[in-house]
Amino acid sequence: MHGMNTRRWAPSVTVAAIVHDAALPRRYLLVEEHTPEGLKLNNPAGHLEPGEGPLEGVCRETLEETTCVFQPQALLGVYLSRFQRPASGEDVTYVRFAYLGTVDAPNPARALDEGIVRTLWCTLDEVRLAAAAGRLRSPLVLRCLEDAEAGVAHPLGAVLADASLRVPEIKG
Repeated sequence: MHGMNTRRWAPSVTVAAIVHDAALPRRYLLVEEHTPEGLKLNNPAGHLEPGEGPLEGVCRETLEETTCVFQPQALLGVYLSRFQRPASGEDVTYVRFAYLGTVDAPNPARALDEGIVRTLWCTLDEVRLAAAAGRLRSPLVLRCLEDAEAGVAHPLGAVLADASLRVPEIKG
């Protein structure tokens, strides 16, 4: 252990859905959302909740943020990034499980999650322009799309969520 800091480092675990349509040029599903830094574009994504595995989390987050049911097809990858919030100085390291998949049509009976302004379909070039303009929530938004374009994919079973996640803790 280095230094006097005895607090364990705890990265924030997130999940993200990388969804594209079949048209050429391919377009990707993004959400525009309110953040402390203003309106930003992101993949449908969010924090993993206690008791759920990454696959459950990415399906839940995609439904909440887009009103679409997500069907995961492959693990795109596991990504780490660091974000230092300019205003507060908050310093967070994120571990992102990104999944490739498809979505059904939006469900008009559902509302978009709080903070989500709209969903939109963008080409990779449009996302690159948004990145250059500082409009992306994270550098991982573009990196995941570039990896998807490059054909990166891993089996869904590459990440195991053990059943113990769902078993209530036994109190002695």
